[in-house]
Amino acid sequence: MRLFKKKKIPEPAGIVASGRSPDIGSTLPVSLEPFEKELYDRLRYAVPIIDAAIMKIIRLTGGFRVICSDEDHQQALDDFLENVPVGLTGRSVSCFADNFLDSLITYGSAVGEIVADSSEGRISGLWNGNVSRLRIAAGASPFTRRYMLRQNNGSEKAVPYPERILYASLTGGHSVLRGLPALSSILMRIYECIGQNFDRAGNVRYAVTYKPPAGSGDVMYSRERAQLIAEQWADGMNSARCGQVKDFVAVGDVDIKVIGADNQFFDTNVPVRQLLEQIVAKLSIPPFLLGLSWSSTERMSSQQADILTSELEYYRRLLTPVICDIGNAFLAASGWDAVCHVEWSNINLQDESVLAESRLKNAQAREIELRLESYQDLNQ
Repeated sequence: MRLFKKKKIPEPAGIVASGRSPDIGSTLPVSLEPFEKELYDRLRYAVPIIDAAIMKIIRLTGGFRVICSDEDHQQALDDFLENVPVGLTGRSVSCFADNFLDSLITYGSAVGEIVADSSEGRISGLWNGNVSRLRIAAGASPFTRRYMLRQNNGSEKAVPYPERILYASLTGGHSVLRGLPALSSILMRIYECIGQNFDRAGNVRYAVTYKPPAGSGDVMYSRERAQLIAEQWADGMNSARCGQVKDFVAVGDVDIKVIGADNQFFDTNVPVRQLLEQIVAKLSIPPFLLGLSWSSTERMSSQQADILTSELEYYRRLLTPVICDIGNAFLAASGWDAVCHVEWSNINLQDESVLAESRLKNAQAREIELRLESYQDLNQ
């Protein structure tokens, strides 16, 4: 008789975990289709301002709370969403949503999976997948989808539990970074040239020229004198590293010049700013949030705040169905007849004084409208 039953482990995730390849190269692939994921990964690695903009968008999207239709199950739902495992290291549905939005912005689509434990009938965790290995095919009806997973050998395998797949894509299914590789390649070439110019002329080098007087006997010993001058000059330069200053004294016509002192570096402010303006316009992030001081003021105008708020609201609309699917799956697995909805925190990108003033003006306008309506009713 067996005293202990063998515990069944949760079913493994059907999709492959996502991860950026730590490529140290700065060159970008030319082709888009077969290496699109690698292209965008290298792009974020090579141009730090793009990676910084995406991370700021994720943080500015804000927090949320999932509300259950039945208040009796709200505490259990909150505990699950705060402690659900995400991949190998994450925890909470907020962590899953951040990784999901990161993939959504970078690649234009994102995929996740609800990992279930069939033995206990509960959800054991969430998994962020590699969207580059997933292909969506039409199902039996126009509104059903089949998820095909690309294998290493080139074949495709159907995902066994498509109802557990969480998928979302941007409008058109294209990445926000689409169109930036060409501009980023030019920007990286400019930075590479700047580095090469500093390697050539940034580290000061000297040209010491000795000209023996004409018609003197020093011409016969010019080589020996040149070697002696070189040794003394090198000794003076090396002594400066130890804090000892040595003067260089020579007899005869000795000319000392700095190599490259007459040359000037190209002014790269204009082309670099033009390229960065295109990148910032594509990412819809105010420049000063990325450390770019292009204007005299460092405050965001109300128009910029409204535009950025609309961008964040767009990403929220894409994440809301995914978060609701996770909450509804937990409620259904627990055997409760309830549904949930998402309440996002307010996006506050303006000064509190400005918001208070606008609320005051709206209240005053509403009071005047009510007075006019009451006055019209009395006249009638």
